[in-house]
Amino acid sequence: MTFRVGDKIAHPLHGAGVIDRIEQRKINGTEREYYVLKLPVGEMLVMIPVESCNEIGVRPIISAEEAERILDNIPEIEIEMTQNWNKRYRENMLKIKSGDLMEVAAVVKGLMARDMERGLSTGERKMLHSAKQILISEVVLSIGCGYEEIEERLNTAAMADFIKRG
Repeated sequence: MTFRVGDKIAHPLHGAGVIDRIEQRKINGTEREYYVLKLPVGEMLVMIPVESCNEIGVRPIISAEEAERILDNIPEIEIEMTQNWNKRYRENMLKIKSGDLMEVAAVVKGLMARDMERGLSTGERKMLHSAKQILISEVVLSIGCGYEEIEERLNTAAMADFIKRG
């Protein structure tokens, strides 16, 4: 799939942003064309090799309706996490790399629940922060509202089970 400057796209590991420009760069002796993706959070720039987009999993962002559906369905996500932290970390990483926002939402919900029950290791805390950023960045671009508003909606939806249980 070919993208143009101004297109809103999602990178599975960095989140969603807008293509700021397309440029030629010589890296490690090889001249390649890169999309320069500007992320809304922290004004970070990510360079994505044009020819690698499909294998990386770069895609257009979801629609506003789909973003709303994901936020609405988070309370219904069943979370199952293995007790073995190493296996749990690998499973969560696969979900994040899938690029499927419902899978990313499941990681967020599962890690938030684990944090409430037992606390998180530094690695899982970083993973939770990263998964939230990936999910929120795409929803913000899809719906067109502020980061804080979407983060609050995400936190409320992910914690709905705990609020019900008291």
